[in-house]
Amino acid sequence: MSGGNILPMPGCTILGIVVAKPEKRDELRGILEAMVEPTRREPGCIDYHFHCRGDDPCTFVFYENFRYVVDFERHLTQSYLKPLADRGEELLARPVEIIRLDMISSYPAPKERDQA
Repeated sequence: MSGGNILPMPGCTILGIVVAKPEKRDELRGILEAMVEPTRREPGCIDYHFHCRGDDPCTFVFYENFRYVVDFERHLTQSYLKPLADRGEELLARPVEIIRLDMISSYPAPKERDQA
């Protein structure tokens, strides 16, 4: 990687862990999937990725990078997160876990990420 292609490190990296009740897995997955594209369009969202644990289909993980903490805080107020908040007790096996990470490595430019 050349020094000119390195983006500034995101100011806020998040792992969000969401565990479904087994009988509510598919319904929860639909709600979570519906959050991806609007979140990616938010000002301050660098990238936002939705995963499912390979060894536990009821555990979903979001990997999120925002420019600043304030961008993540604004994300948490968006209306498309409301279905999860309103139905959490019904859908979730445990409360959503949010883990804040500090990035140590440099953050590659999109072109370099696409070639990796």
